[in-house]
Amino acid sequence: MRTYPLPVVLFLLSLVMICSCSGKAGKSAKPVALLEIVPAARNYRYGQAMSLHIKIKAPKNQLPKTELFLNNELLVTDQREEFTHDISGKGLLGVNTVRIVTTSQDGRSSTLLRNFTMLSDSAPIACSYRVVREYPHHREHFTQGLEFHQGHLYEGTGENGRSALYKTDLTSGKILLSAKLDDRYFGEGITILDGKIYQLTYRHRTGFVYRLSDFAVVDSFAFASQEGWGLTNDGKALIMSDGTETLTWIDPSGFRVIRKLQVADQEKVYRYLNELEYDNGHLWANVWGTDMIIKIDAATGKVKAVFDLKGILSVMAAGTSDRLDVLNGIAVLPSGNLLVTGKLWPKMFEIEPVCSE
Repeated sequence: MRTYPLPVVLFLLSLVMICSCSGKAGKSAKPVALLEIVPAARNYRYGQAMSLHIKIKAPKNQLPKTELFLNNELLVTDQREEFTHDISGKGLLGVNTVRIVTTSQDGRSSTLLRNFTMLSDSAPIACSYRVVREYPHHREHFTQGLEFHQGHLYEGTGENGRSALYKTDLTSGKILLSAKLDDRYFGEGITILDGKIYQLTYRHRTGFVYRLSDFAVVDSFAFASQEGWGLTNDGKALIMSDGTETLTWIDPSGFRVIRKLQVADQEKVYRYLNELEYDNGHLWANVWGTDMIIKIDAATGKVKAVFDLKGILSVMAAGTSDRLDVLNGIAVLPSGNLLVTGKLWPKMFEIEPVCSE
């Protein structure tokens, strides 16, 4: 093996280091963005004055292009070293995401993400209820969706192997029409729009469309959420819940997402939103695992009222069912009263809201 004198080896190593360093010097460093949300706070109030102060760390002769996004909407593109952008009134209820993308002159980029939470600027009113009337409910129905339409009650039920769709007479409880889902599907929320019934499934990320008159399946659709929970409509779009704090508006013709809305009051974001019912600009929603129904402003996501239905099951005689599950099922009656029930409950209740303004 050929060997080289030590001075030659040192000379070659020096050349390698010089080349390496000169290569690095020819390439600009990635620009770095610093963000300050003004004012600094743990949470923010809907509509309050806010601004974003951005400072870029980069050589002054190589200032990058900076793109500022709020919830995926591009707010401004800037090339200054430091600037402030007002976002008063632009934040949405719930978690908001600020994204800053800086791109250097040679195309290198970096991204900064920062979240902030916005809560309602008003407290919901507290409401209770008065039971107006009781109606029969099939004890084996694991209620996931409820809707009163043109004098009849429509119900979607869950559990694998038992999920189905029903049309019943409200007063007698007689089943007038039914359709069973394939055993692999766990049925979820339902809604009626333009002569069709739409039904979600739990974890298959699939929904079905039925003809209202005979429950024949006429279409199916996919949705992006990991789970399907509640479903209603505002006369134009489907509105679904997925067990989180987010409600999603979906175009019923192409099933694309139109918009999303998070739900919050002045203290917290509401998760576990379940069964839904739309009524005149507001949404009624069960909060899963509680005796609570909330009334939501469909435009903003603000919780306007909280209904405590605690004790409603006490009117049922003990032992009327081997198993009672959670409150789940809301329908608006022509009188404006609510029809509520639960999974495997033997009764439904027409209730009149009693609120303290």
